[in-house]
Amino acid sequence: MGKTIYVPKETAFAESRVAASPDTVKKLKALGFDIVIEAGAGLASRIDDDAFRAAGAEIAGVEAASSADIIFAVRRPEEDSFAAYKSGAVVVALMDPYDNEAALAAMGEKGLSAFAMELMPRITRAQSMDVLSSQANLAGYQAVIEAAAVFDRAMPMMMTAAGTVPAARVFVMGAGVAGLQAIATARRLGAAVSATDVRPAAKEQVASLGAKFIAVEDDEFKAAETAGGYAKEMSAEYQAKQAELIASHIAKQDIVITTALIPGRPAPRLVTRDMLASMKLGSVVVDLAVERGGNVEGAEPGSVVTVAGVSVIGYQNLPGRIAASASLLYAKNLLTFFETLVDKETGELKINRDDELVAATLLTHDGAVVHPKFGGETAEGEA
Repeated sequence: MGKTIYVPKETAFAESRVAASPDTVKKLKALGFDIVIEAGAGLASRIDDDAFRAAGAEIAGVEAASSADIIFAVRRPEEDSFAAYKSGAVVVALMDPYDNEAALAAMGEKGLSAFAMELMPRITRAQSMDVLSSQANLAGYQAVIEAAAVFDRAMPMMMTAAGTVPAARVFVMGAGVAGLQAIATARRLGAAVSATDVRPAAKEQVASLGAKFIAVEDDEFKAAETAGGYAKEMSAEYQAKQAELIASHIAKQDIVITTALIPGRPAPRLVTRDMLASMKLGSVVVDLAVERGGNVEGAEPGSVVTVAGVSVIGYQNLPGRIAASASLLYAKNLLTFFETLVDKETGELKINRDDELVAATLLTHDGAVVHPKFGGETAEGEA
């Protein structure tokens, strides 16, 4: 395989990130690869073409994709884009594989080796490659910033000669990576923060950040975590009990941030219109799961809407709203993963399907879908 890496300008709606940075370009060059970046690919992330050139990249038009051996992207390329790629090319991106079987099949038929960065296993070895964590961290931060911008009152308690301004009450639903960062950010801004999660381990994490934990702590709750660290889907009975507790708590909040998302499933509905109606006029809700159907009834993707007097923020791709930071982290995730694919002795790209990272992320290879979760069969050996 050749050694040319191509980085396109993203075309997906609201996608302002880029899959390379000047730092990763230098390191990829040091590995022996040539880097070609589409003109203007980094502008929305505050990286201009000159910065990429100075790092050693070549700037070219979209036609350069047809001769590339490896493509680094943020989002899975659309079919009209990857139709120009040569057979045998390697594509590394966020592939959004769930419910997109036709797109995966088309990539397989094209002969592409497609890696889905969001399927990276949550193991110690892969921590520096964990795109979901790096981007969710920023999403949690940005959720609080967006809420504060819409909330028309102060966040911290302020004691003045004219009187005291009470601290805003912020409730975070879901204490994964995004939720924990939202808790930490809201605390830094001086809010009184509470949080909930179905995983028992989250209680200690929430408390360590100075927030109050809210949950129905029964036997089901105590067993509610998968081996991979994701939340399990809870029973209808538990959800009903939890909803009753949460409904009474939400009525007292100024800002609610929802982050609940189970990979490959529609987002669970956490906040109903009735719950929104119980909140004070001018309260704010941020739905981080809006792209998978939303946690909040009435949330609209890409918009801020008023539901029962509450501002519901449904911005898509929150990491992309701070692309200058998000791109640097994403590019580093890609680089770290890609380094594991490069043979240390020959410097050549080698797809070893026995490697647990490759097995977890490789979707298509040798003309077919190979990932067992998406219709492929487990295979052995190297290519």
